[in-house]
Amino acid sequence: MNSQPSHLSLVPFVSVDNMMKLVNRIGVAEAIADIAAEIEKDYRRWPEFDKTERVPAHSEEGVIELMPTSDGETYSFKYVNGHPANMARGYQTVTAFGLLARVDTGYPILFSEMTILTALRTAAMSVVAAKYLAPKGARTMAIIGNGAQCEFQALAFHKVLGIETVRLFDVDPTATEKAARNLANSGLNVVSCSSSEDAVAGADIITTCTADKQYATILTDNMVGAGQHINAIGGDCPGKTELHKDILLRSDIFVEYPPQTRIEGEIQQLPSDHPVTELWKVIRGEEPGRTSERQITLFDSVGFATEDFSALRYIHSRLSELSLFDELDMIADPDDPRDLFGMIKRAEKADQPS
Repeated sequence: MNSQPSHLSLVPFVSVDNMMKLVNRIGVAEAIADIAAEIEKDYRRWPEFDKTERVPAHSEEGVIELMPTSDGETYSFKYVNGHPANMARGYQTVTAFGLLARVDTGYPILFSEMTILTALRTAAMSVVAAKYLAPKGARTMAIIGNGAQCEFQALAFHKVLGIETVRLFDVDPTATEKAARNLANSGLNVVSCSSSEDAVAGADIITTCTADKQYATILTDNMVGAGQHINAIGGDCPGKTELHKDILLRSDIFVEYPPQTRIEGEIQQLPSDHPVTELWKVIRGEEPGRTSERQITLFDSVGFATEDFSALRYIHSRLSELSLFDELDMIADPDDPRDLFGMIKRAEKADQPS
């Protein structure tokens, strides 16, 4: 089976079950590394993309967002939610699905789950940023917040950047136990820590990935030292941060898309004219990344639509090889494009008992 549907009305659909099979056949770390490569390639052609902030619907319970983009040939969007209280209800904090479509016809070419895929692409984006911003020879990483994203981050940094030790902390010890158990045979040296301060001690890279929708101080200023790189990925909506403001004032800050990050990221704590560097310019060699051993670098990551575009295109490219998709009858396709009504009437006749 190839990735092109047998009829124009049929759209390849990657279910949760097939996404898990696909990721397991490729390998989790390998899939993240592949997606990272696609993200990096697309960041090199950043000016080609339509770019806009997320389209959000906020509530007291959380947020539902649409994330659209296009490179002029292919269009994508992702539907994603963020509801921190869901975990207590037995639900995922973040769920998502997405779509790819041809720009020339408007017809979709892929519909996919993206709860798993978002976890992969978030880790992939983190490792792309760290490739340019983390200290050379980094071998130890602290992960504060050991929920759904933790293992993906650890595996990505082990696979792509050679991280050897991960130091884990979560306010819920069962989350740390879960992460340590899942990483037991990963090749990483996994250290469970009793506090955030303990976790960041001696770490070259610090990743914060907590879920609470509030202004929080996961890292205080005294916890961050010269030469460290911070991936702040938990603060991703208005009113939600993880870092003390003083850390930002000591750091060189790198972002995906400033109009979105200034609303949603750690830099919502700073004046709107505070200088930041767009990561795509670093990747293209137009701006410097890490410039000294003592520099503190901060990737203020909120997730951007082009990263989902890269991930969806990667999945689409693997379908014909792995044949892990179904076909959904999503698009009405009458024999005469002008006769949609006639299509309905013919279906009525066909549905009559003989």
